[in-house]
Amino acid sequence: MRPRGEENVRPNPLRSKAVLSDPAGADVPVGRRSFLRLGAVLTGGLALGGNSAIAEPSQESPPADAPWSQSIGAGVVDRPYGRPADTEASVIRRNVPWLTATAESSVSFSPLQDLHGIITPNGLFFERHHAGRPDIDPAQHKLLIHGLVERPLLLTMKDILRFPQTTRIHFIECPANGGMNWRAAQMNSLQFSHGMVSCAEWTGVKLSTLLEETGIKKEAKWAMVEGADGAHMNRSLPLDKCLDDCLVVYAQNGEALRPEQGYPLRLVVPGWEGNVNIKWLRRIKLGEKPWHSREETSKYTDLMPDGTSRGFTWLMDAKSVVTFPCPEKPLDGAGLYEIRGLAWTGNGKVTRVDVSVDGGINWQTARLHEPVLSKALTKFTLPWRWDGRPALVASRVVDESGYVQPTIAELRKQRGSNSVYHNNSIQTWQVKSDGTVFNVQLA
Repeated sequence: MRPRGEENVRPNPLRSKAVLSDPAGADVPVGRRSFLRLGAVLTGGLALGGNSAIAEPSQESPPADAPWSQSIGAGVVDRPYGRPADTEASVIRRNVPWLTATAESSVSFSPLQDLHGIITPNGLFFERHHAGRPDIDPAQHKLLIHGLVERPLLLTMKDILRFPQTTRIHFIECPANGGMNWRAAQMNSLQFSHGMVSCAEWTGVKLSTLLEETGIKKEAKWAMVEGADGAHMNRSLPLDKCLDDCLVVYAQNGEALRPEQGYPLRLVVPGWEGNVNIKWLRRIKLGEKPWHSREETSKYTDLMPDGTSRGFTWLMDAKSVVTFPCPEKPLDGAGLYEIRGLAWTGNGKVTRVDVSVDGGINWQTARLHEPVLSKALTKFTLPWRWDGRPALVASRVVDESGYVQPTIAELRKQRGSNSVYHNNSIQTWQVKSDGTVFNVQLA
């Protein structure tokens, strides 16, 4: 069993800085300016990997011009909206064709291995649909708020845009993210094992602001939220959560929502499972009790070993994953690297991430990169000198509630192996001597 608690982490007085253990076992602080110098100490030269060295210029003149430096490029309206470089054409969302019966009720996975920050570009934000993507005319779209209220509201998009604007950064994660790994390590891919999580800057109106306009009756305890897609996707939410931090949003990363993300209006429920973040939001009804749709009682519940199911398990517990190295991003020979990854929690902020390169026997504290925000992705890094021998790379997050990311063995002990949802276990990557990386699970 891997160590879990604070007592198993090696004390480190430089908790806010990345550290690297030298061959003698001492912790060496690593700063931006000393990274290459430290690499020289550990590898015997300014080499970051294998035989690849950073060459010193033989003279002060710049390198010879490449072909693209010898001609005039395209003008400013060549690409009115803009698109990635042609050489980045492989950085796209992907799906697993056999995962669902049809694409209209399926999911696409975000390419985490190719992203470099905590914000997911709009074109790479993962998708989950239940009846395909509707194309909605915003001029005809309306939001109805009714039920146990004094003044029901029917709001147009123009009405909603008049309310005070709020912008926050939050992640959204499908509860099935990592679900294929419950019984065994499957899908040798970071994108397919963890790609149902993305993070964006959301702009809209506080749900509490809209609800307060209606005059909430004292008997109201729950809200039914419903989408305008063909499935009329709906979920039940406690009114307390609605009045806490939920947002009704119309913009993502500075531009209008894209159709696959709920254009023109969606709900964002920070820190809770993705299926309650209703897209194409059309109706909110307040009542005394939760509404139980057929899908709500048969899906998105967690099957326990005794045959019972946990329902309304909304919170997304703390989770982390190493994004480099990973199966899509192998190592290129021995040398100094930077282990990189993402951590998140529905319980607020990430407070610490530990990284192991020996399968959880020893842990080192990684550096958390600012900004560290509540219910948002957090980037972490740790310098690592790989000696070319097999390694087991893993990360473990601790959040501000004190929760420690568990191993898969610990989760199975509590909940068996028939679950699909809420697998937030530690992910282990096996690095082989040739630098290739594989998805594995340790007992």
